Amino acid sequence: MKYNIIRGFLILTILNFYQISQAQTNPYYITNQPPLHPQQYTALPLGSIYPKGWLLEMLELQRNGLTSNLDSVYAEVCGPTNAWLGGNGDAWERGPYWLDGLVPLAYILDDPQLKNKAKQWIEWSLTHQRDDGYFGPQPPAKALPYVKGVQNTDHEDWWPKMVMLKVLQQYYTATEDKRVLQLMSRYFKYMLKQLPQQPLDHWTFWGAQRGGDNLAVVYWLYNITRESFLIELGDLIYKQTTPWKSIFTDGTMARINPYPQFHCVNVAQGIKTPAIYFQRTGDSSYLRSVKTGLETIRNVHGFANGMYGADENMHGNDPTQGSELCSAVEMMFSFESLLPITGDVAYADYLEKIAFNVLPAQHNDNFTLRQYFQQPNQIKITYDHHNFFDENDGRLAMGLLTGYPCCTANMHQGYPKYIQNLWYASADEGVAALVYGSSEVTLKVRGGHTVSFSEETNYPFEDRIRFKYTANKAVEMPFHLRIPAWCQQASITINGKPEQQPKGNQVIVINRIWNPGDVIELHLPMEISTSRWAENSIAIERGPILYALKISEEWKSKKNNDFPQAYNEVLPKSPWNYGITEDAIKNRQFNVIQNKLVAAMPWNLKNAPISITVKGKRLDQWKEYNHSAGKLPVSRVASNGAKEETITLIPYGCTTLRISEFPVTD
Repeated sequence: MKYNIIRGFLILTILNFYQISQAQTNPYYITNQPPLHPQQYTALPLGSIYPKGWLLEMLELQRNGLTSNLDSVYAEVCGPTNAWLGGNGDAWERGPYWLDGLVPLAYILDDPQLKNKAKQWIEWSLTHQRDDGYFGPQPPAKALPYVKGVQNTDHEDWWPKMVMLKVLQQYYTATEDKRVLQLMSRYFKYMLKQLPQQPLDHWTFWGAQRGGDNLAVVYWLYNITRESFLIELGDLIYKQTTPWKSIFTDGTMARINPYPQFHCVNVAQGIKTPAIYFQRTGDSSYLRSVKTGLETIRNVHGFANGMYGADENMHGNDPTQGSELCSAVEMMFSFESLLPITGDVAYADYLEKIAFNVLPAQHNDNFTLRQYFQQPNQIKITYDHHNFFDENDGRLAMGLLTGYPCCTANMHQGYPKYIQNLWYASADEGVAALVYGSSEVTLKVRGGHTVSFSEETNYPFEDRIRFKYTANKAVEMPFHLRIPAWCQQASITINGKPEQQPKGNQVIVINRIWNPGDVIELHLPMEISTSRWAENSIAIERGPILYALKISEEWKSKKNNDFPQAYNEVLPKSPWNYGITEDAIKNRQFNVIQNKLVAAMPWNLKNAPISITVKGKRLDQWKEYNHSAGKLPVSRVASNGAKEETITLIPYGCTTLRISEFPVTD
């Protein structure tokens, strides 16, 4: 079996940090300054990258769907009464969560209407900072009346400000509005003064568990202003943050009876924290702890789609356990944070795994409904109770507010931030294409020259990526290309002439003089690989895509007395209880069928660009239990004489109902 990127995370991932300790510092962009450890890559200003192809379509769907309309369809929280606009409404995380996706969407699309909508919130924060440096909603002088769905607070919780700091950081990179730097400097001085008496977990535990997000913005500001107190503040924040480094390495995450009491989103955000602080220490043990943590989560709680059982607490690896949408987009952001710090290919591979499988499967085609939880083996979506730790308000149903509303506000960052991390500036003053998708980029490179590249591809549905140098002058500079770990051997041509045939799991750097019209073509052959999961079940992958059983669907709009808002249930219209035959796996009897065209919106049953057929058998003994697929039959399971059939698998992200971890049958 071919190496699986998650299973081999520790063993086969080359620690190719490109000698970070000796790295140069890019002079054109915000990057680490002494005493912070140099980083190999640095993020580009918001708006430097413009998507094309299906990635652009996803942003257009967001613009026409919830991302541009949340203040009207969810007005009780994100409307004009929100406390982040000076009202007496919701004062916690959901307004900033929404902006964390709205701001990058607005500036990537260069949409004046969306920019103005976001600026209303940003202006309120910039113009209402308290004299002592605190910013954000003020605790009310007296208790406010209870309004269902609105979360008022009588304290100055650190956590919601961490989200708004991310919003302001993005806004600054797009506009260079110096008021952002002034606000942050004053607020961080306030934090330095207050944290000894009111630590990150003084008000709620969220601040301590998610302190890495705060720390990252402190370092970002330091790299601009060089104010020495920010290094001191960073040390204090890390000291008060949940000790993720030890949690990931001391066996805590491997506990199964009982499961560790960690919230799914906290883990997704916490996974980057040791690497954030590595920038201060230069101690590689902080980087190793992230790998150990990810490997442990994969082994004990992991799914083939890259997520983990946690609904909402950690909950093992049964493929009928849930994973939260907030966890998916926060995992993506963690990998987007880890990649430029480390230069490690594994984090780009992992980012694509979530982006191409989990994310598109957890919202509807129009980006107007979402699931709070999704299941890797999901045979129907109903309001019914399931075997989750936290199960109420239809947490599996497809709706606007089903489950808990945090995901309604937080899901918007997924696609815009993925696009914003397609390209980086490199420490050697070049350009780096580390995450793939059809796009255009403009940036400064060696010698201060402004250059541009276009990227044309239907990746991940095809294995060829074409880069064209579109600037109008010749420039000498390095071009960095990632070769994913799942690719055994790639090929690179320049202007049609063979350049290299590199092995997978590395970054290739091409130094040359680039002339207008030069074309690089990267070929990443995608072979089918298999991996083993719960009860020795098998998953089928090809390149970065996981494949799942194609199940016909029936969507129904529903209401009930417990939840008055309309939501959607999805029921199966074809059988789901199939195993894949041992002979088919052993003899690699997989037939790949590719469509000639990739639809603008490829992520649904109708438009699935690729399918794989394989022999399977229907297992009558595998039945529904507790509104989910019953206990996974242990491979190798007897088929009780069932007739062999040809079953069709399609990309996981194209499914709503699915089996993605299959029993193996005789």
